[in-house]
Amino acid sequence: MAVNLLDFDADGLTAWFAQQGEKPFRARQVLHWVHQFGQDDFDAMTDIAKSLRDKLKAMAVVAPPPLISDRLSDDGTRKFLFDVGGGNAIESVFIPEDERGTLCISTQAGCALDCAFCSTGKQGFNRNLTTAEIIGQLWQANRALGARAKDERVISNVVLMGMGEPLANFDNVVRALRLMLDDHAYGLSRRRVTVSTSGIVPAIDRLGDTVPVALAVSLHAPNDALRDELVPLNRKYPLAELMAACRRYLERSPRDFITFEYVMIAGVNDGDAHARALLQLVRTVPCKFNLIPFNPFPHSGFQRSAPMRIRRFQEILLDAGYVATVRKTRGDDIDAACGQLAGQVQDKSRRVIALTRRNLEAAA
Repeated sequence: MAVNLLDFDADGLTAWFAQQGEKPFRARQVLHWVHQFGQDDFDAMTDIAKSLRDKLKAMAVVAPPPLISDRLSDDGTRKFLFDVGGGNAIESVFIPEDERGTLCISTQAGCALDCAFCSTGKQGFNRNLTTAEIIGQLWQANRALGARAKDERVISNVVLMGMGEPLANFDNVVRALRLMLDDHAYGLSRRRVTVSTSGIVPAIDRLGDTVPVALAVSLHAPNDALRDELVPLNRKYPLAELMAACRRYLERSPRDFITFEYVMIAGVNDGDAHARALLQLVRTVPCKFNLIPFNPFPHSGFQRSAPMRIRRFQEILLDAGYVATVRKTRGDDIDAACGQLAGQVQDKSRRVIALTRRNLEAAA
């Protein structure tokens, strides 16, 4: 069976070439062709000996997940839908801005964490994505956006904030991160690659030890009672443990702050008291806040906080000296906004969702 070269980071590809009796520099050559030039045709890799090209044609493929659809929003956001087999499809989103282009990619087919406000979690969980399926989203997006070489880069930032919990798929995610950072592949800065997590504390520590990049934490509540309901993972790793992990991560992080993401849900977590409790919670963690207006989806039971309420919440954080931005809603006309990525997942978890807004409000 042919091996998929997209599954290898530089070390893995070098080891595979060594098994074939090839020298290490061949791995670097192939990395350049595959990732910097988006090439999947071995015959087009003109500085590689024909004998090696023939060997690669017989033994290997460059196989990203097939692109099912490419939808363009009125605001320029593009949503890509990829087929990952078994009736599963995943989504990633490209967000163009004046000074950067950000690709939001997925790491799992579905998500097992069941956060109350996220449509991805409501469809269940099937499996982790392979390294090829993770980095393949970047590979395919570069092609779709017209980038054919490193100096034609359209995507300057990558955020692992799509479908799934990245740190629950640790090994495959780390290999993909190494490719993103490798100068022989995508050559992105550690500061421009962000992993978003709901707070798997041991994996945050491992990430800091292995490949520290920018870290964003999906916080969404200032106390354990409310976060237990909004982010059920909190029952395993409560806020005190999570804040301690954030402090440890900052010792290795390429940035000197953690980004805390906070979805603004009307009447649930958006009151003045919530904002003041949030300030107390993070007092020992250098951070900035990204306030995210809730993006509705069918049967969620939640509503987006009113603009005036979001501004008031933001003012309390700003007045305390913190950076607090409100995320601009992008791509919601094509269901590409934060929390709306759903794709198509054959749920293997068979979980029963029993959250109600009433007990959420009681927990506040």
